[in-house]
Amino acid sequence: MQTINPSESCEVLKPEIDDGKKSSRGPSSSFRSILGSTPEPLECELNPPPFFHDLNLDQIVEAITHGREEYNLKPFFYTRLCRMDDILYRQDVMRELESNGLFQIIEKFSKHMQEMRLQLTAAQNWHYQYSQERWFLAATETYCDAVVELQQNLEHHDLQSQGLRQLRDYLSGYAGTSHFKAVRASAKEVQAALSAVRYSVLIKGNGVAVRHYDSEINYTEVVERTFAKFQQGAVKDYRVKSPIFSGMNHVEAGILDRVAKLYPEAFHALDDFCARYSNYLDKVIADFDREVQFYIAFLEHAEKFKSNGLKFCYPDILERGKDVSNKDGFDLALAGKLLGQNSPVICNDFFLKGNERIFVVTGPNQGGKTTFARTFGQIHYLACLGCPVPGSEAQLFLFDKLFTHFEREEDISTLRGKMQDDLVRMHSILEQVTPKSIVIINEIFSSTSVKDGIELGRKIMDYLSRLDALCVCVTFLDELAAFNEKTVSMVAEVVPANPSQRTFKVERKAANGLAHALAIANKYRLTYAQLKERLKK
Repeated sequence: MQTINPSESCEVLKPEIDDGKKSSRGPSSSFRSILGSTPEPLECELNPPPFFHDLNLDQIVEAITHGREEYNLKPFFYTRLCRMDDILYRQDVMRELESNGLFQIIEKFSKHMQEMRLQLTAAQNWHYQYSQERWFLAATETYCDAVVELQQNLEHHDLQSQGLRQLRDYLSGYAGTSHFKAVRASAKEVQAALSAVRYSVLIKGNGVAVRHYDSEINYTEVVERTFAKFQQGAVKDYRVKSPIFSGMNHVEAGILDRVAKLYPEAFHALDDFCARYSNYLDKVIADFDREVQFYIAFLEHAEKFKSNGLKFCYPDILERGKDVSNKDGFDLALAGKLLGQNSPVICNDFFLKGNERIFVVTGPNQGGKTTFARTFGQIHYLACLGCPVPGSEAQLFLFDKLFTHFEREEDISTLRGKMQDDLVRMHSILEQVTPKSIVIINEIFSSTSVKDGIELGRKIMDYLSRLDALCVCVTFLDELAAFNEKTVSMVAEVVPANPSQRTFKVERKAANGLAHALAIANKYRLTYAQLKERLKK
C-alpha cells in the first residue's frame, strides 16, 4: 500500500493543508518551525554537499534516516545552519527531548500522525464513496485527538527550550480556535451517529436484502456457547481476519448504499462533514510532524553508541576564536561498522590554542590518520546542524565553508594525469577558501617526488596559514609537520614493541618517520636484528 508522504500536498479526500492565511482559523503564536528560531521557512538543500562522500557523512545520514524515508529527512542534514541563534535553538530542543519523557510524548504523537496518513491512504485508494468518507472521518478524529493529547502533555511540562515552548503556545492557541473545535466536535458527532447504526442483512439465493435491526437473535453467540463445552485446551482459530485497510467488494458496497438509505440523516451528515472540513490539517502542525523527526532520528541513532559506552556532548560554538578542541571523539561512520562487528572503537582527542591553525597528521598507513581527519570534519559539520557530537567535551568553530581534498583515481575523461588533477582541484579550493573556512587534505601529491611534494605542500600551507583558515593535512611528508608556529604535529601511534601493530591513537607529538620506516623494514626482514641474524648464517 502506498503511504502518504507528510511533505507532499494533499488531494481529494485528503485534507487541504491550512496555510495559516485565514486569520479566523490560525492561532496567534509566532511558532513556525521546530528547526529554527526565524519565522522564515528553512530553505533546504536537495543534494548533499561536495565533501559528504569524503567525510563519510553520506553513510552517517543514511544510517540516521534509515526507516524514516516517508519523512524525506535528508535535506535537513544537507543544510548547514549559519546563524548561532538557530544552532543554540536546536541544541536546546535536543537536550529537552532527551529528558522528562518528552521523547516518548513526541514519538506517540508521530505514531498517531502515521496512523492518520494510513487512514487517508485508505480513503484515497478505495473506490466507493462511503468507504472513502468513513476513512476520512477516522483520519480527522485521529488528527484532532493527537493534537489535543500533545497539547495537554506539553502543558504538564516545565519546558525550557524556546522551540518547544513556542510549540506548546501554538498548540494551545490552535486547539482553542473555533475552527478546530468545530472540526473535532463535528467528527465526534458524526462518528456517534454512525456508531448507532444497526441493520440486518437477509440473504436468500442470489438476493440480498437490508432492513432495520429489530432485536433479532445473534446466532453467532448462540453457536459459540453451544460448542464451548466441547473445547479442549487451546485450539487453532480458523476465522479469517480482514486487513484493517483492505477494500470492500461490490456486494459490500451495495449493502452499504442500502444502509445509507435506511439512515439518511447519519450518512448526509458524513457527506457534509467531508465537504466542509477537507482542509482540517494545519500546515504548521503537518510541518512539525515531519521536522521533529530530525531530532528523533538523530537521538535514536546516537543512543546506539551511548549504550556501548561512547559519549556525545553539546559543543560550545565559536564565532570568532579558533581554539577548537574535542575529547573522546570518534568517526561516527566507522564506529557504526565496528560496533556491528563487535570491535572496539578507539577515541581520540585534539585541541588548537593561540595561533595554532593546522594539524599535520603523519604516521604509518592504516594507522588512523584519515579517520582522524574525517572525525574533525564530521563533528564540525554535525555541530553546525545543532546536533550533539561524538566526544565528552567539544569546542568547535562556526565555519562558513568546508572543503575536502582526498585522493581520486585517475579519470580518463578529464584527460588529466593524477598530479595535474590534484593541482586543479586544490587550486579550485584555494580560490574559494576564506579565513572562516575549514580545509581537510588527505594524502595530497603522493604521485610526485618527495622534493616536489614538499615544495607544493609548503606553498599550500603557507597560503592557508596567511589566510588563518583551519586545516587538517594528512601526509607522508614529515617535513610539513613543523612548517611554522601555526602548525601542530599529530602522529598515528604504533605499539613500541611491535611497530607493525597500529594502536589507532593519534597523539600530539613531533613527527619522526621512524615508525613507518621500521614497519617496512620489519615486513621485509631488514631490521638491524634481522640482518645480523641472517649474516650469521
